[in-house]
Amino acid sequence: MAVPKRKVSRMRRGKRRAHDAIDVVRSRECPNCGEPCLPHRLCVACGVYRSREVVPLHDS
Repeated sequence: MAVPKRKVSRMRRGKRRAHDAIDVVRSRECPNCGEPCLPHRLCVACGVYRSREVVPLHDS
C-alpha cells in the first residue's frame, strides 16, 4: 500500500487547493429587457443577443 514518505506542508497543500475555490457567477443587465443575464450569452427572457433577436419567442 502506498504511503506518503513525508507530511505535506501547509504551504504545499494550500498551493494545490488555490484553484478549487468556487467563482462568483457574474451577470449583467440585458440592454433590451433589463433582466439579469450571463455575459456573452443569449438572454433567456427575451431571446436577444447583441441587439438581434436570435430566438423568436412565441406565445403558446
